[in-house]
Amino acid sequence: MLGLRPTVAEPAGLVEFPATALDATTGVEALLEQVLDTRLRQAREVDPVFAGHVADRVAGLIRRGGKRLRTAFVWCGWRAVGGSGDATTVLRTGAALELLQACALIHDDVMDGSPLRRGGPAVHVDLARLHRSAPTTGSSESFGASAAVLAGDLALTWADDLMAETALRSPHGSHLYDEWRAMRGEMVAGQYRDLYAQATGSSDVDEALTIATLKSALYTVERPLALGASLTGADPRVLGALRAAGRCAGLAFQLRDDLLGAFGDPSLTGKPAGDDLRSRKLTYLLAVAVGLADTSGDEAAAGALAPGAAHRSQVAVERMRMALERTGARAVTEAKIAELAAMSLRHFERTGAQACVRREFASLLERAAGVALSHAEEQA
Repeated sequence: MLGLRPTVAEPAGLVEFPATALDATTGVEALLEQVLDTRLRQAREVDPVFAGHVADRVAGLIRRGGKRLRTAFVWCGWRAVGGSGDATTVLRTGAALELLQACALIHDDVMDGSPLRRGGPAVHVDLARLHRSAPTTGSSESFGASAAVLAGDLALTWADDLMAETALRSPHGSHLYDEWRAMRGEMVAGQYRDLYAQATGSSDVDEALTIATLKSALYTVERPLALGASLTGADPRVLGALRAAGRCAGLAFQLRDDLLGAFGDPSLTGKPAGDDLRSRKLTYLLAVAVGLADTSGDEAAAGALAPGAAHRSQVAVERMRMALERTGARAVTEAKIAELAAMSLRHFERTGAQACVRREFASLLERAAGVALSHAEEQA
C-alpha cells in the first residue's frame, strides 16, 4: 500500500465544509460521478466488451440513485466528534460505501432472484436479456447470474480501491480501514446466515435479529457512523455511544425494510413487494408472526407461514400477508421500530454532539426508519 497513488482526482469545490447531511449527500453524488468516469475509462482500457457489458451496468445501477443514507451517517459520525473543515475524506468514505452498496445489491438480487432494483431491471436480469438478444448458446438465466456475480465483484473492487486510497490520505487511516475491514466481513456473514435460515426454514426471532444486525444494521448505520468518527480519531467513549445509536437505528431501518418488502408499493420502493414472503425469508416480521400464531392457536396463520414450497404462488403470498396482519405481527414490528428509534436518539445524545447535529441525526433516523419522532425526542 505504500506505493499506492490516488487514481481519482478531487472534484473542484467538493471538499468545502458541508453544513448539513444533505450537503454531504449532494457532494458525494458529484464525487461518485468523478469516480465512475475514471473507473469506466480504466475498464475500457482493459477490454471494451467487459466495459460495455459489466462496468457500464454497475455504473448505471449506482447512477440510478438510492437514498445515500450511508454517506449522511458518515457525516453525522464525523460531526458528532467535532469534525469540521476539509471534508475530502468524508465524501470519499461515503462514495466508497455507495460502491459497496452496489456490490451488496447486485449479489443480493442474484441470491433472491429479484427482478427489479431501483426502478429498473436487476443487473442479473439485464445481463440475461443481453444474452438472449445476441447470437449465443446456453442458458440466459445462468449467464446473467454468473455475469452479475462478476459485476458485484467489480463494484467491491472499486469500493476497496477508493477506501484504501482514502485511508492512506488520512492521519487516522489505520482506524478507518479497521472499521471497513470488519464491516465487509459482517456483511458476508449476514448474507450467509440469511441463506442458511431460508434453507433450514427457521422461524426464530433471535436468529432473525442476528441476521438483520449483521446483514444490514451494522453496515447501514453503525459502521458508517464509526467510519465518520474514525476520521477524527474519536475517543472510545464517544465511539461506543455512536455504535449503540447506529445499531438501534440500523435495526429500525431493516425492520422498516422488511415491512416494505411485504406491504410496500413497488412504484415507490423501486423493487417488488412480496419477494421476501415468496421465498420465506427469515425476518423479524415473519418470526414474530409465527410465534403469535402458535401462541394464539391460529392454525390457518401458522399454516400460511410455515416452511413449504421453495417458491410460493401469488395466492400463497396473499395468505401470508393476511396472516402477518391477523396475528398482529405488523403492529408489533411497527412498535419495535419506534422503540429502537427512541433508543437510538438517547444513545446519540451521549456523544455530546451539538444540537444541530442531533437534529440532523433525528431527521435521518425518521427517513431511515419511517417514523415520525416527537419534538421532545428530536431534541434528545
